[in-house]
Amino acid sequence: MKTEDDRGVTTDSGIPVHTSYTAADLGDLVEFERRLGVAGEPPFTRGPYPDMYRQQLWTMRQYAGYGSPADTNSRFRYLLDRGQTALSVAFDLPTQLGLDSTDPRARAEVGRVGVAIDTADDMVDVFDGLPLDDLSVNFTINATASIILAFYLVAAERQGVARADLTGTLQNDILKEFLARKTFIYPPEPSMRLVGDVVEFCTEELPRFNSISVTGYHAREAGCDAVQELAFTMADAIAYSSLLCNRGLSFDEFAPRLSFHFATTIDLFEEAAKLRAARRLWATIARERFGATVPEAMRLRFFSGCSGATLTAQQPMNNVVRSTIQCLGAVLGGAQSIHVMGYDEALAIPSDDAVTLALRTQQIVAHESGITRTVDPLAGSFYVESLTDSLERSATEMIETIDELGGAVRAVETGEPQRWIAENAYRTESEIAHGIRVKVGVNSYQEDSATEVLPLFEFDETGFGAQVDRLERHVAGRRQHDVDAALSMLESAAAADVNVMPPLIDAARAGATLGEMAAVFEAAFGAYTEPSPW
Repeated sequence: MKTEDDRGVTTDSGIPVHTSYTAADLGDLVEFERRLGVAGEPPFTRGPYPDMYRQQLWTMRQYAGYGSPADTNSRFRYLLDRGQTALSVAFDLPTQLGLDSTDPRARAEVGRVGVAIDTADDMVDVFDGLPLDDLSVNFTINATASIILAFYLVAAERQGVARADLTGTLQNDILKEFLARKTFIYPPEPSMRLVGDVVEFCTEELPRFNSISVTGYHAREAGCDAVQELAFTMADAIAYSSLLCNRGLSFDEFAPRLSFHFATTIDLFEEAAKLRAARRLWATIARERFGATVPEAMRLRFFSGCSGATLTAQQPMNNVVRSTIQCLGAVLGGAQSIHVMGYDEALAIPSDDAVTLALRTQQIVAHESGITRTVDPLAGSFYVESLTDSLERSATEMIETIDELGGAVRAVETGEPQRWIAENAYRTESEIAHGIRVKVGVNSYQEDSATEVLPLFEFDETGFGAQVDRLERHVAGRRQHDVDAALSMLESAAAADVNVMPPLIDAARAGATLGEMAAVFEAAFGAYTEPSPW
């Protein structure tokens, strides 16, 4: 119900908020009930499964990885011992950019913000003693996703695990790199070709594995709002689905293994509504654009990463509250997998205490809050349903704008969506700087005393040398003839436009390094320089 007091009151994304809401805000009630539906059935507004968390809790998947493979293996064991139910691997920047640890350009970043993976042997050691047929593993990797998958499959072979028994998710969403995160290597078109090769291979060989996670998270972290996050994610999903359909794959066959990744920030009701709107949007797109005929192909399943961009270095213990609210938003929105940030992540790689408390946050929400007892507990809220409708409507309009630009691939080539993100990020930071948007501990409720000193994670600066030595020993001890032959086959596959996954796996088995395989692709496809958005 709109009143005179509504002026200037909006959600974080600028959607006007009324003083109060009534059934009149939902429009025709028959049409509303159709939009709402029931959980487990299209349009999936209320959730992808009929019983939701009464049947199975979300996967608690803390994002982790740093230093050497042995360091990351130790952190994984630490989290699993404390009740984590799946793994999510963070890779260092050289690995993400196709550089070996011995590359001079990699020196300052080896193992710093994720684990260094140079060879299949490194991947084997990351999962040493961890049964891959009993663990779901998420890989946050994009430009080198095909190479990382090849290493992982070799690691599984050495454990004696069949491909059909592997579960998990390969992010493999290169468009969001061009859009927001910028760890791309090759131009958009050949990068899309590599994404298609991976999905095509996994559709045939890894029936339980999600070969792509279409990701709006990083655009949100870069500064876009909830509407833009929805639109960018759906536009990218349309681009990938079109690519795969053009390859002759059946949408009903590959779509059930698509997954999605959204940020959950701190505007609790908008975030829950956004996630509900995302499911309805995808069900509509799957049916109307791609002719989906089975519910599984219309069902959106997603991983929620709570927002690191909302955390503060000032009064860092406040971040515990922020992350808890975000976890609640993800659960109220119906997430299948969640990562909660450590309270010290604005300062460093999270400490053991911080990651433990982040995991305990999920466990308390799951087992003590009561919000898992019933499906979609916010359903029927006049406010939340109105927000869900508004977000869906606004995101649909933005998807149509991206269509007019030629689709997601063409849009990122022009730099237009990147400009939208930058402009919104500037607006948000300006509002914080001028006190329009309250940030507790930053622009209000500040402490006069010195910033609280926390026991932060200490990075082992000697790890770089150990990883370089390890790689040099590996190269010296391998059969170079076998490596050269495998890389030659990979080069032929890249040039012939055939699926690169089989020769990548052969090269990984032979002992080729990530940098060597990435260099083959760069020679075939070229390197990409981003246009200025202005």
